[in-house]
Formats: sequence, C-alpha cells, structure tokens
Amino acid sequence: MELAARVAHMRGTGGNGWGILYRARAMIAAGEKVVMLTIGEPDVKTDPAILAAMAQSAANGHTGYTDIPGIPALRTEIAARVTARTGVETRAGNVLVTPGGQAALYTAHQVLLDPGDVGLYISPFYPTYTGTIRASGAEARAVEARAEAGFQPARADILAASAGARTLLINSPNNPTGVIYTPDTIAGIAGACTEADLWLISDEVYETQVWEGPAISPRSLPGMAERTVVLGSLSKSHAMTGSRIGWMVAPEAVIDAAHELAVNTTYGVPGFIQDAALFALRRGAGFEAAVAAPFGRRRDIVRDVMAASPVVGLTHPAGAMYAMLDIRRTGLSGEEFAARLLDEEKIAVMPGESFGAPAAGHLRIALTLEDGALEAALLRLRAFAEALAG
Repeated sequence: MELAARVAHMRGTGGNGWGILYRARAMIAAGEKVVMLTIGEPDVKTDPAILAAMAQSAANGHTGYTDIPGIPALRTEIAARVTARTGVETRAGNVLVTPGGQAALYTAHQVLLDPGDVGLYISPFYPTYTGTIRASGAEARAVEARAEAGFQPARADILAASAGARTLLINSPNNPTGVIYTPDTIAGIAGACTEADLWLISDEVYETQVWEGPAISPRSLPGMAERTVVLGSLSKSHAMTGSRIGWMVAPEAVIDAAHELAVNTTYGVPGFIQDAALFALRRGAGFEAAVAAPFGRRRDIVRDVMAASPVVGLTHPAGAMYAMLDIRRTGLSGEEFAARLLDEEKIAVMPGESFGAPAAGHLRIALTLEDGALEAALLRLRAFAEALAG
C-alpha cells in the first residue's frame, strides 16, 4: 500500500534544517552538557495566574465543544486589541481563534491557495513556511532579502517573483534575523501586493518584542485591510507556547472559509484554554512588557559582546528574540561553523542555511538563556570565531 504524495510534497526536497538541534538534543540525552541557543522557546514560563485561570475554567466545566471560530468574548477581545494597536476597525467576525499561530499559518494558505498557484515568502524564513504553502498544493517561491540590505525585502524583487502568485507571506519583527521592516519596506510590500493583486499574510507573532520601532502592521495601510491576513499568537507575548492558542484576523469572507476548514480539521480550541487566553489578554500591556523585558535586555547583551569583535558581524536586532551573526570572516559556512561549535565548545546554535540561502554564512542565536549564561556563551562563541579567523 502506498501513501498519498501530499506529505512528501509538503516536506519538499531540502530537508527541514534542524539537524544541529536534533544532534544537540541527542548529546544531552546521552549525558553531555550542551548550551542551547537553538529554538525560540522562552525560558520565561507561563504565569501561574494564567494557569490558575485555565484550571478554574476546566473545573467549572468548560471542557466540552466550543464555538468553532472561538468563544465570542475572546474573539471580541482580540478584535479590540487589534483595533487599539493598529487603528483599523476590527470586529469579532474578522477573528478566528486557532490552536496556535502555526495552525493559523496553515489555515491561511489552505483558504487562499489552490493547487498550481504560487505562494511567495520572504527568505530568510521560518522553516515551516514553505511546508504550509506546499500543503495547499501550491508552489513555494522565495523572494530573497539580502544581508547587504539589512534583510529588508525590496518591492522590485517581490514584483519580479510574482508571476502566477496569489499570496505573499511576511514576518516582522522577523524570525530568524531580528529585523523589523521599516516603514518604507512595509509601504513597498503593500504597493507590490496591490500592483500584483496578491493576498498578504502577515505573521506578527513577535509584535510585543519591539526594541526599536515602529513595527507597522501592513493591514493598517490604506487599501490593505481587504487583502491582508494577520497571524497572531500568545506563545511569545504571554509565554504560552504549550497552550497552543493563536488567531487569524482577516476579511469576513476569509474567516468564513477558515471556519469551514476548522469544522473539518481542529473543530475548535478547548474552552478552558480560550478562557485562559482571555484572562491573559486582559492583563494588559504592562504584563506583556514584563514578559518581553528579558529578551530586550539580552538583545543589548549580544549587541555589546559582538561590538568588540573584528570577526563576527551582527545584523542589528530591532525586535524578536533572536540575533543573526555573520561569521563569513571565519571562512566557514554557517553549517560548518555550527557543527564545529557544537563538537568543540558544546554550544548549539542554528546555522543560517536552515533559514534560506540569503542567511548562508550566518548563525541564528535564540536569546533564551539567563542573562549571565547567555553572555558567557556569546563570549566563548566570539573567541571561537576569532581563533578560526586567525
């Protein structure tokens, strides 16, 4: 018996780029001590008050089926949040609650792309992006944002890649680079989407991790609300990665189609998790700032450590919980450097090649260690790179 080709098509031929992570985990399982700077799993844990709200909701009986697009109070809260943050009037009917931002990403491509279409994405990119495009039967096509341009995508490059395309996926603040797209970049993206008649999918899960702004949601630009789908999540803003709670904000026709897809896939999100999400959102901006604060401090640490290096370059990290290091002066690729760093220094980082060709010769550092441990690891990495460069 043969399997359907769908998953193989979704996977593609390039691998998932997580080899270093898997090898580091195997080393830890074997008893070795490895400093992990790989994935964006916050070391900040879910606040006990949020967990208590979740437990109380379950104890009160909110454990059955829920409204599939999300409980009305949560959809209304998300809509109010988006309206307040962007100035774009948003109603509950513009919101679908999903089991995490990843499900929102998958859903967006399923309802906007058909087999044979083209879905564009900006490279460097988060590795699941291409799989969610291919899962629709569409072709995933990269638009390269180059290191020499600060990893800012150009309108001309989007238009040059747009033949046959129906969607463009962007992410700002950006994983893996830590950049925030400038107002000019966002305007160029919006202009390209209008000219090429593209749906814009804007992944804004790092919206609370802005160290130097502004971070503009393209949905707020004139004429863009009707062609933009925004993806959100509480994973990073409220340290709720394991709770799997996110959303998409879109025109009501898109939400209606996404609702129909959810009927046949997830059948909604558990009510007690939605109640916890509602409680979390109502804690306000001060709570979100406190969750984000450690990563802002660590951004400053990596900037200070690498400023003294004649070998390691740093893409200016304006947001998100990552830093992108340029190690091309060592003469090694990102993959070679990361492999040797793991073997010789027991420090695990993600090679830039895991995130697309424009990040070759770079490393992504997740700022997910306590401040002192992070600084010590960065100093060791810098010394290792400088020794390699002679």
